[in-house]
Amino acid sequence: MNDTSNTTDAASQSDIPQSVSDFMRHITDLCGGEHARWAENFNAGFANTLTTTVRRHDDGTTFLLTGDIPAMWLRDSSAQFRPYLAVAVDDPELTALITGLVRQQFRFINIDPYANAFNETPSGATWDPNDQTDSFGPWLWERKYEVDSLCYPIQLAWLLYRNTGTTSHFDDAFVSGIRRILDVFETELDHSNSHYRFFRPNDDPRDSVPNHGAGGPFAVTGMTWSGFRPSDDACVYPYLVPSNMFASVVMGYVQRIFIDVLDDREIAGRAAALQHSIDDGLAHHATIRNAAGNAIYAYEVDGLGNALLMDDSNVPNLMSAPYLGFCEADDPLYLETRNTLLSQENPYYFEGDYAHAIGSPHTPEGYVWPIAMATQGLTSHAKAEKERILDQLVAADAGTHLMHESFDANDPNSYTRPWFSWANMMFCELVMDYFGIHVKL
Repeated sequence: MNDTSNTTDAASQSDIPQSVSDFMRHITDLCGGEHARWAENFNAGFANTLTTTVRRHDDGTTFLLTGDIPAMWLRDSSAQFRPYLAVAVDDPELTALITGLVRQQFRFINIDPYANAFNETPSGATWDPNDQTDSFGPWLWERKYEVDSLCYPIQLAWLLYRNTGTTSHFDDAFVSGIRRILDVFETELDHSNSHYRFFRPNDDPRDSVPNHGAGGPFAVTGMTWSGFRPSDDACVYPYLVPSNMFASVVMGYVQRIFIDVLDDREIAGRAAALQHSIDDGLAHHATIRNAAGNAIYAYEVDGLGNALLMDDSNVPNLMSAPYLGFCEADDPLYLETRNTLLSQENPYYFEGDYAHAIGSPHTPEGYVWPIAMATQGLTSHAKAEKERILDQLVAADAGTHLMHESFDANDPNSYTRPWFSWANMMFCELVMDYFGIHVKL
């Protein structure tokens, strides 16, 4: 898919704030002549999200398109706006825009915490009208339950407070949404207690939870069950390790919010219990051995002894553990895992003339993902590695000055999704990171 069109009526609804324009000029100055191509792609991507995906509503909420699909993902929308937090600290207008997104996310969570993507209006539009699930409504674009879809809005809510000091998004809908998230995570500690089902009647097993939507065999581990990965592909084994890492981190955020800001010890206590349960499950069930016999994190496990040695490109993945705040980048277990994932032991690690990077079962064999490459750079202490990855990314943009979902490691002119805002913003965040500009966790 090589169509570079990305026009949408969202473009007319969003102007670039002066603070963003000033920040783009600052990045351009930092890049100088040596990295002029970085600046060109940074400015294209940093502006593109605001001018093509943002829809502001009269009630102050913000709806954010994922790009070339007319729906809002809880996960993608959080990642699309995260880099702007470094600018929002000095811009009330940008802070209000991000606050509006958090409010919209928690409205959606209160409609259905098992859904991953939503419509802007209750239009009844769906990805597939034949989906078989235990509940559906006109707001839902898709109802693939993913642990990370509930983690990302909590993360964005915390980062908004942490970086700007604003608390207006901690309203009744936020509190209600947090309670619903806790209910789901607690229920899914033992999926046999859950009513959730999802089956899509087609020939692609990536689109359905196993066992005709009910889920495959598992043992209770302390981790929380997930039907789908952040790629929207079905889990092979239901305890998705990187998503549980993310859940542990955001349960820590919930405790801090409900102790330091909202003073609700009951919610904070539930979050603490979940964090302890998930951490214990990760410690006892989430590691396997690589070919050298060293301990590494598995990607998925079932608690019955089965596990996957792999990583996917979509975040949360195992590569992103320090980026999420789960561990330090020099943690020995993480480093052993990282080295294994960036090798042929990972069946989705591909080497080509233009990149050596992680791909995904979601896209063709041999295609690597800019999101995965950016994550590799963001979790590295080596500035030379960051520079190499940024050079590869701008060289693989197929002349569009934007990132794509994935590209052929031997031919960047062959790529998927010409308009993918999440990938653009991950590239931008890596440029910022290279110059020491970070969103405070």
